[in-house]
Amino acid sequence: MRKATSLTGFIILVFACAALGSWFTFQGVNEWYQTISKPAWTPPSWIFGPVWTALYVTIAVSAWLIWEGGHPGKQRALTLWGIQLGLNVFWSACFFAWKNPALALVEIVLLWASILATILVFKPLNRYAAWLLIPYLCWVSFATALNAAIWRLN
Repeated sequence: MRKATSLTGFIILVFACAALGSWFTFQGVNEWYQTISKPAWTPPSWIFGPVWTALYVTIAVSAWLIWEGGHPGKQRALTLWGIQLGLNVFWSACFFAWKNPALALVEIVLLWASILATILVFKPLNRYAAWLLIPYLCWVSFATALNAAIWRLN
């Protein structure tokens, strides 16, 4: 029962952050984002919801695996995990709410680095937790390229 409760807590935390990011996103997605130039390889809008939902689940489960482990480095690892989660939310504010692709590009590079650092810190504690973050790193790599292209085009 305790494990289910802690897993639920991580899922709630991650999806609360996702909701905040969505709030920032909705401030610019329907007006500003529709009017800016985007590369031809921009995915259709409908893909982002399912992809992010799956990624948020893996982000939560990854942290939960570290939380449940008895490793002495878990506090540092979870602090780093929290930083990347905060940077995830902050990107939406930079890009959509503030309509600033240049600032968002700087921010997403920091997000990418924090995800990689989290993976590297998680790996010795729980390799499954680290592996669960690989799709997230891949998606943010793609998002970084997309952000850079949008910045260049606008």
